[in-house]
Amino acid sequence: MIRGIHHPSLTTDDLDALLSFYSDSLGFEVISSFGWETGSDLSELAGNITGVTGSTARSALLKAGNAYLEIFEYTLPLSARSDTPALSNKGIAHICFDSDDVKADHARLSASGVTFKSEPIDVGPMRVCYCQDPDGNFVELQQIIDPQSGLCLPGYEA
Repeated sequence: MIRGIHHPSLTTDDLDALLSFYSDSLGFEVISSFGWETGSDLSELAGNITGVTGSTARSALLKAGNAYLEIFEYTLPLSARSDTPALSNKGIAHICFDSDDVKADHARLSASGVTFKSEPIDVGPMRVCYCQDPDGNFVELQQIIDPQSGLCLPGYEA
C-alpha cells in the first residue's frame, strides 16, 4: 500500500541555481549527488527505469526535516518545458509515493490498466518503477529495501 509521499522531483536547466536556492535560501541539506554520461552503464540503467534513453544528467537529493527533494539537470536531452510529457522536461518531473511492496502495487495497478515504463527495478537501497497518471503526470512508486540506507520515512520500516 502507498504510505505517503517520499519526494517531489524537479527538473531544471540550471542545477547550480536550484541547489543554491534550496540549500542556501531554504536550508535543505544536500544528502547525495550523482550524474551520468550518455553511453555509461548508469545512463543505460536510468533509461531503463525512466524511459529517457541515451541521457546525460546530474542530480542531487536534498533533505529538510522529514522531507526529501530531488533535482535533475538533463543536458541530453536538454531540459526544457514542453507540451509533450517527459521526465526530462523542465519543472516538476514526478511525484514519488512510498510503498511497502512496489511489486504488488505494480501488479495491482497494471491489472487496472495503468501502463508502466518498466517492471520494478532494484537500484541501490530501493525498488522503483514509473507510470503516468491520467493527466500525464509522472508517478514513481518507491520501496526502500535497505533499512540502513537512511531513506525510510519516519515510523516506517523497510
